[in-house]
Amino acid sequence: MLQLFKGSKTSPLVRTALSQQPSLEQAVAELTQQLAGIGQMDLALVFASSSYASDLPRLLPLLQKKLRCSHWLGACGGGVIGTNAAAAPQEIENGPAISLTLMRLPGAQLSPFQINLNELPDLDGPREPWMEAVGADPEAGGAMLIWIDPASSGINDLISGLDYGYPAMAKLGGLAGQHSANHGGLFFADQVCSGAVGCVISGAYSLDPVVAQGCRPIGPVFEVAQAQRNVLLELRQGDALQNPLAALQGLIGELPSSDRELLRNALFVGLGKENFAMPNPSAPQVSPFLVRNLMGMDPRLGAIAVADRLRIGQQLQFQVRDGNSSRQELKDLLLLQQQRGEQPLAALLFACLGRGQGLYGEANVDVGLCRELFPDIPVAGLFCNGEIGPVAGSTQMHGYTASWAFLVASPKPTET
Repeated sequence: MLQLFKGSKTSPLVRTALSQQPSLEQAVAELTQQLAGIGQMDLALVFASSSYASDLPRLLPLLQKKLRCSHWLGACGGGVIGTNAAAAPQEIENGPAISLTLMRLPGAQLSPFQINLNELPDLDGPREPWMEAVGADPEAGGAMLIWIDPASSGINDLISGLDYGYPAMAKLGGLAGQHSANHGGLFFADQVCSGAVGCVISGAYSLDPVVAQGCRPIGPVFEVAQAQRNVLLELRQGDALQNPLAALQGLIGELPSSDRELLRNALFVGLGKENFAMPNPSAPQVSPFLVRNLMGMDPRLGAIAVADRLRIGQQLQFQVRDGNSSRQELKDLLLLQQQRGEQPLAALLFACLGRGQGLYGEANVDVGLCRELFPDIPVAGLFCNGEIGPVAGSTQMHGYTASWAFLVASPKPTET
């Protein structure tokens, strides 16, 4: 178990830096220049594009020669999100980029961890081995950042186990990017590693989750009447039963022409989720439906295959995805976060590479929406191979999603 680290006793501070220099040495020099004179910090989050894959083992040692911070962790990805020297948030979807965020969090309890996914505790056993793997007290509250190497096995078991050990804790992050170098894509201490790395932040500070799945519902809410594993065979609406393809055909005539086109090219399925974990009541409320890919159709049976296991009685609603609905969904969720009244110190974004310019037709839309509502906070993060965030109280692996973590001061205990 890792030793708990308590943040420094000075005032809170979050500073970010971003470099797009193609040379690792030049990038490090630019980052450290932007952060010159910052002093001792508590937590460093490093996000690097896979363009530096072969140089990743040298990155943290080079940074640690110039900057003083108690804990270092992060990941590489297909793209990087950061705030540049002009204080403008940027989504760098292609090419070299490194984003570095340094935090000084007085009164925070920080528990960084590294987990070998080949040695996971038993999901049928007690909770304590999962708590020992992370090294944080579930009763202390807070939230968890986590990044996982995509080449690892047991990813779903890890996510389920973390919910088992820490049921009330929001978990946010994603899968690191793939690369061809012969090492992992995660950063921990001064090393590059595989498996999973993360940090629990509790005490005086925590993370508020905002998960935008990028879809909007169409048509009624159905109930799964018959399914085999991930194959949907029959839907119920009231007393009426029909196969899924018939249900979709019934929707077509009720939709505007723009939505009918989306139905052909950007159709997804929303699955109702049960609250296996305790949701954070102070966090913005997200859709109770977990969005999943539609994998295929069988016209003979009228069946469809979904990228998740189905259960009888589960609620289901078809969903479509486009830039306008994704933009509006995120704006609504960020507005809910703003209305909480707590000014964040920073925002971390873990986004799918399927968002960005490919979805919106222009750059920096997600970070731009954040900056409209939170004009002064630094923004950093990563484009991931899969995004981690809570839906209806349990942690899920997503696609096409923007999973946000807002760093906020924890509510002060009520005096009695």
